[in-house]
Amino acid sequence: MNSIEKRAIAGVGGIFALRMIGLFMIVPVFSVYGINYTHATPFLIGLAVGIYGLGQAIFQIPMSMAADKFPRKPMIFFGLLLFALGGIVAATATDIYQVIIGRALAGSGAVSAVLMALLADVTREQVRTKAMATMGLTIATSIMLSFAIGPMMVASLGISGLFWLTAVFAVLAMVLLLIVPTPLRVLKHNLANQSIGQQLKEVLRIGDLNRLHVSIFALHLTMTAIFVIVPHQLADILGLSVRQQGLVYLPLLFVGFAIAIPFIIIAEKKRKMRQVFLSAVALMVVALLSLAVGSQFSIGLIVGLGLYFIGFNLLEATIPSWISKKAPVANKATAMGINSSSQFLGAFFGGALGGVLLSQGTLTAWAILGGIMAVALLLTFPISQPPYLTSTTMAIPKQADISAWSQQVMETDGVDEVVVMPKDGVAYLKLDKQKLTDNSRQLLSQLTETKLDI
Repeated sequence: MNSIEKRAIAGVGGIFALRMIGLFMIVPVFSVYGINYTHATPFLIGLAVGIYGLGQAIFQIPMSMAADKFPRKPMIFFGLLLFALGGIVAATATDIYQVIIGRALAGSGAVSAVLMALLADVTREQVRTKAMATMGLTIATSIMLSFAIGPMMVASLGISGLFWLTAVFAVLAMVLLLIVPTPLRVLKHNLANQSIGQQLKEVLRIGDLNRLHVSIFALHLTMTAIFVIVPHQLADILGLSVRQQGLVYLPLLFVGFAIAIPFIIIAEKKRKMRQVFLSAVALMVVALLSLAVGSQFSIGLIVGLGLYFIGFNLLEATIPSWISKKAPVANKATAMGINSSSQFLGAFFGGALGGVLLSQGTLTAWAILGGIMAVALLLTFPISQPPYLTSTTMAIPKQADISAWSQQVMETDGVDEVVVMPKDGVAYLKLDKQKLTDNSRQLLSQLTETKLDI
């Protein structure tokens, strides 16, 4: 990775971590402390927790479509501002309805997909999966950390203090946004003038993207349901309190990620993404069905969860990378927005389903979740390999008119996408080598005033 990519991963990863911790550290404690709010009922407490995910699901698509029309970083800043305001509204609440409003306001700052699209803009195809895998680990680790630190901090800060901390994290995320490179995306003229309806239609008609949306829905439905069911099993079988359970999640997560890394490399380097993807979904089916059989025993519970986390990390790494490869160049954020909406809808329904499954036997609960992943495997099985393009970095000539220069590069045969970073003096080109001709190679070398090895 070059310095620009490292800076982008650090900045975007930090923003994701601050948002996830701010969101999820409330989850394990709110059912206990939420009852102290005026007008609180079990239903309203659950609504206060879950409405954030519903807000994310609703607003991901419009925010992402806007980010395909306008610069991405201002959209992210606006979303973080809403997240901070939501935290302040909830922190100053005295009744449960104000908390619900605050959580809904925070949820409307739905910028996860825009962040992923920004990261895709400033990373080359060759390192895209590695960058997305880093984001997957960052998100998963942040969730686990939040489950561990939320119960520890609420004793000293109180529930309102946790909401204030959410607002502080949002402000820190705004500061981190400053270190992320600011790209200038260059599109062919016929793509730049698409209407909103054309954007959405073009993305929705791509069958493989829809299969990826199904897979992320099932992934986050089962994950959320698991975190409703597993705490009770960890308490009953291993005798662990809520505060101690993070000590189980974190090692399993890191071991799962360490095992997943070689397969992530194979998926990209050996162009085996379809095989790795389908194997990960199948592994999760096996993990959930093994939990149905063996979760009454400590070793069965640990092994089943470990297998699930391996598949989880593989899908979290490959799905965003796959979307960035398959999505239309002009509508990358829109495609990621639909995927993120599917993700949060899965989490919303997973929480509700997990609550229902708590009243069922463990065999039934795990078998139902395994069945859901099995259906997802069947629906996604026809998916084809993503297109494998390549990227190269070009230095921008010092005296060049960047707008005219970048458009000239974009119109060259074989160039699929151009992302310009004026402050850094470089441009990323996504290339289809099958369409590159000797003339286009020569033209690109003339435009950069150096000989390019492409």
